[in-house]
Amino acid sequence: MRNKTVLALFDEQLRQNAQPDDPAARVERIGDVVRQVGAGADDWNGVVWSDLDDVTADAAIAAQVDHFTSLGREFEWKLYTHDTPADLSGRLLAAGFSPEPAETLLVAEITALKADAELPDGIRLLPVTDASGVHLAADVHEQAFGTDAGRLRHRLLAQLSRRPETFSMAVAMAGDVPVCAARMELHPGTDFAGLWGGGTVPSWRGRGIYRALVAHRARIAAEAGYRYLQVDASDESRPILERLGFTPLSTTVPHVFRP
Repeated sequence: MRNKTVLALFDEQLRQNAQPDDPAARVERIGDVVRQVGAGADDWNGVVWSDLDDVTADAAIAAQVDHFTSLGREFEWKLYTHDTPADLSGRLLAAGFSPEPAETLLVAEITALKADAELPDGIRLLPVTDASGVHLAADVHEQAFGTDAGRLRHRLLAQLSRRPETFSMAVAMAGDVPVCAARMELHPGTDFAGLWGGGTVPSWRGRGIYRALVAHRARIAAEAGYRYLQVDASDESRPILERLGFTPLSTTVPHVFRP
């Protein structure tokens, strides 16, 4: 895999030409900034791409702050370390943004992945096709990451009802107990499918469930005709994914502005 070529393709397809993650949201290009504006405050709002320099950066940042503040919206600037200018993070911090934990952008060519991992004995996969499945997945998310999943529930329920063809989600069940959940975002018209979630409740970690869910989603993506899988990986999941064949291409540090 040619890393620079794939990174440029990722930027072009998923950032410069981003599609809204909900039919009610809209993607707007304002000068050298591409942003998504959700239909409501619980939807994701943020900047997905920018092409700025030392001269244009501060004014572009101020314009986005003014726009989302006028809407009363919290928003995220999805910053990657290869974005310009090199001190964009410092400029965002100076403008009042708060950094979230850094994650590594990992990409793998699906045909090169080690996608033969199987679920351990006693674990079955439950495809998420209705609201009850969404709630199971959100419950796992809260246990795995220790964060409130209210917004995630809202987004997944909206996506399930409006655009079910754009994601695939499954919950790993131990009997009637949900122990891991993961989803895949499909981007029609691009070469990429994105892996998200992948949270396992603490008492069930280290048994290969996460790896099996990566393999499960890779097979679905391959059948749908996608070439690459993309992950924003935490420090915990990065080593597992690299052993499966993923390559680090950049680092992303979301910067959040709260009016």
